[in-house]
Amino acid sequence: MRQNNPIKSVGVALMLVLLSVAGAIIGVQLITTIGVTPNTSIIGALFAMLLARIPLQWFRRYRSIEVQNLAQTAISSATFGAANSLLMPIAVPWALGEPQLVLPLFVGVSAAMLLDAYLLYRLFDTRVFPASNAWPPGVAAAEAIKAGDKGGRQAWLLVVGIVGGIVGSMLKIPMSAFGTAFIGNIWALSMLGMGFLLRAYAQPVAGIDINALYIPHGVMVGAGLVALIQVVQVIRSRRNDQVNVSRSDSEVKRSLGFGTVGYIVISTLLALAGGLWSQMGLPMLVLFILYAAFAAFVHELIVGIAAMHSGWFPAFAVALITLILGILLGFPPLALCLLCGFTAATGPAFADMGYDLKAGFILRGNGADVQQELWGRRIQLIAAMIAFVICIPVVWYAHTIFFAENLLPPVARVYAKTIQAGAEPGIAGNLLMWAIPGAIIQLIGGPKRQLGVLLATGLLINNAAAGWAVMVGIALRIIILRVWGERGRSPMEVMAAGFIAGDALYSFFHSLFASGSKNNPGNS
Repeated sequence: MRQNNPIKSVGVALMLVLLSVAGAIIGVQLITTIGVTPNTSIIGALFAMLLARIPLQWFRRYRSIEVQNLAQTAISSATFGAANSLLMPIAVPWALGEPQLVLPLFVGVSAAMLLDAYLLYRLFDTRVFPASNAWPPGVAAAEAIKAGDKGGRQAWLLVVGIVGGIVGSMLKIPMSAFGTAFIGNIWALSMLGMGFLLRAYAQPVAGIDINALYIPHGVMVGAGLVALIQVVQVIRSRRNDQVNVSRSDSEVKRSLGFGTVGYIVISTLLALAGGLWSQMGLPMLVLFILYAAFAAFVHELIVGIAAMHSGWFPAFAVALITLILGILLGFPPLALCLLCGFTAATGPAFADMGYDLKAGFILRGNGADVQQELWGRRIQLIAAMIAFVICIPVVWYAHTIFFAENLLPPVARVYAKTIQAGAEPGIAGNLLMWAIPGAIIQLIGGPKRQLGVLLATGLLINNAAAGWAVMVGIALRIIILRVWGERGRSPMEVMAAGFIAGDALYSFFHSLFASGSKNNPGNS
């Protein structure tokens, strides 16, 4: 068995460092100027492919699909890590007028981000997070790399899909949602699409603002708690559910135990460094530490489940739910600020690591050689950790510049206003009432379909176009499989990966140009 480590090559290591710095800068720039973080995986893979086309001996190493997989792993890890896991959380205390909390929170979320990614590495391809599940952006990245390496009919199908994805995105069609409909679990995606449509049309059609009534939040609370119980049941059950995985249930138990201890340690240090001991009695301080660790862990698992099935991860929305529950528990504003930043930092790195490992899993032959697969995953973890470690000083340096200009991620202001507003009358009753149907739907779907979590994800996001894109995609998928059977599955999924890749490319460059025009208003 061949177990080489490409990162030992100076050329590969240098490329990963440069992509990590670029990814971190891109993530910080875009989340502060336009409030989004595009998936940069395809950009990293394309960069490695372009280097491979340079007709010099030194650049031949970049032709390896393994190296290209490491490139997309590094840049996407840096982008999501810098923007979602580091900068956005520390913007919350700044928006609240509590700059003294920025440093302790930054140290805490940096540790949480690294733990987050490591836990996904440990949990990937277990019965809780099987490699065989959708992870749609990972499929898109893998198909792009395979097409660039092999060419042929699959490459042309992918190119057609990419062009379709770009054109559709230019026409304001959410092509990533459309493409995901051909890859993910039909039941889970149907609930996601239904959630999108219910959120979008409840007010114009029925005059009901479901967001103001905290219906999506209640559904997610119920579904999330049941999902957590289902994770425990999956680990404890001895039955063989015909899912081939490379990691045992005992490994899952050890990983979850390690994560629990890790998050308790981080939340304890956050509470002490943030000075909460001076504002809270001992019982309330202990409650905060335990709740913060629990909320961070649940947030991570829910975001990971949603990302695995749909390619969407409602990290900001779920963090808002944990914040609202913290308000109801009576924590003071400083504690809520630390809680919000800490929980928001977990999830994005977890989900992105899943996408990257899924891409590697496909490129390494879908786990045909288990030892080679485990070794490849380990190398990907090293590449991701290099990216995460690099983005820490980049964000610390950049935040002083952006915050001085009052450039904060928009969602950080939402969290700050929520903390300042405090608990609204009737919110606890609404959350409890709508948690019941969320829990029932999650129970009906079971751990494989995750119907409740996906319905809540759709309800939390106001995007009618995405709802229609998912539903039309599912209808076309059913027709294709009815007409062509299994012969139609492979070309359908390759083209769908192209739609997702095209959408990612358009979103990246469109966001880049949009942020540039915002920074230079005099030139427009």
